[in-house]
Amino acid sequence: MNKSKIQQYIVMALFFSMIYSCCSQSAIEQVKTISGKSIKVIKLDSAIQSIVDSVQVPGLSIAIMNDSKIVYHNTFGVANINTQEPVTNESIFEAASLSKPLFAYFVMKQVEKGILDLDKPLFNYLPHPDISYDESYQLITARMVLCHTTGFPNWRKDDNKDGKLYLKFNPGTGFNYSGEGYQYLAAVVAKINGTDPNGLDGIFQNEVAKPLKTEPLYYNRNDKIKKHKVYGHNEKGPTDNAQYDGNTFGAAYSLHTEAVSYGKFLVALLKEEGLTKNSFDEMLKEQVHFKDYNHLKQEVGQTGWGLGLAQKPTEYGMMHMHTGNNHDFQAYMMILPEKEFGIVFFMNAGKAIPFIQRLNAIIGPVF
Repeated sequence: MNKSKIQQYIVMALFFSMIYSCCSQSAIEQVKTISGKSIKVIKLDSAIQSIVDSVQVPGLSIAIMNDSKIVYHNTFGVANINTQEPVTNESIFEAASLSKPLFAYFVMKQVEKGILDLDKPLFNYLPHPDISYDESYQLITARMVLCHTTGFPNWRKDDNKDGKLYLKFNPGTGFNYSGEGYQYLAAVVAKINGTDPNGLDGIFQNEVAKPLKTEPLYYNRNDKIKKHKVYGHNEKGPTDNAQYDGNTFGAAYSLHTEAVSYGKFLVALLKEEGLTKNSFDEMLKEQVHFKDYNHLKQEVGQTGWGLGLAQKPTEYGMMHMHTGNNHDFQAYMMILPEKEFGIVFFMNAGKAIPFIQRLNAIIGPVF
């Protein structure tokens, strides 16, 4: 090939590169709010930075979905207020209870594989030694776990001083948010896959994380998390960021990730990717209705629960949502399928509520 030909190819490559760059840049110049109005990215950046400053959020990773795709992502603040190390695209946060919706998606993979039945008592797969004294637990199913109707407390230590696992009501007859239920189901999923909870994250990586092309998205702590995890913060300052340092698969709490990786999961929910339509229908339909239980007081307008997700009717359609609270880390996600809209954020402090309250004025009612 002569020199002039090479120069022509270089010029053409530069030209198409410029065209691609311009198109890509223009595609993210504006973000649609929930109502459909547009806001310039530069204005959105400034507004979020203002909220971060006023609420005193140390660090934040946030992503927004329009038309069922990630159109906005940014990071703000610092990983540690003492060192002032900035939060970057590589920074990793504790997802807290945002672990649960993703685990529900993973569970539906097991259902589709034919190795788990949503309505078969978990006792038939794996007896639970800590509650064996109460035979009524043998009624608990995977469906009950995912929509919080097992009767288990959130955590046995919360309101039982001796730390003994117990049932607050007969399975299937009430609603009580429960991490204990998720941990039991995780043990069952490990058992039917021929492993133990320590090996469950590897199966999750192969069946969920890799197909969704998410990185990082880990339930078990690893070297990447140790290197890039930000510090949580309480009123005294940075906390120990080695919490959940081990191989325990905490289906209810131990996920480590950031907004883009988790946002890809929300895109999969919006586009119904990775599972059958029937599985998505099961996840998003109302499994339990709060009005059936008069003792429940849902202050934020939630009316029920699907499989892994709370539900809240809005003028823009049904909102499917979940909060995450490890105290020194908080997180939030929601999708509005009818609007093809979603949002997720992670922060390294307990400031999610005031952050959301101010964000509503910019994006719309996200909570």
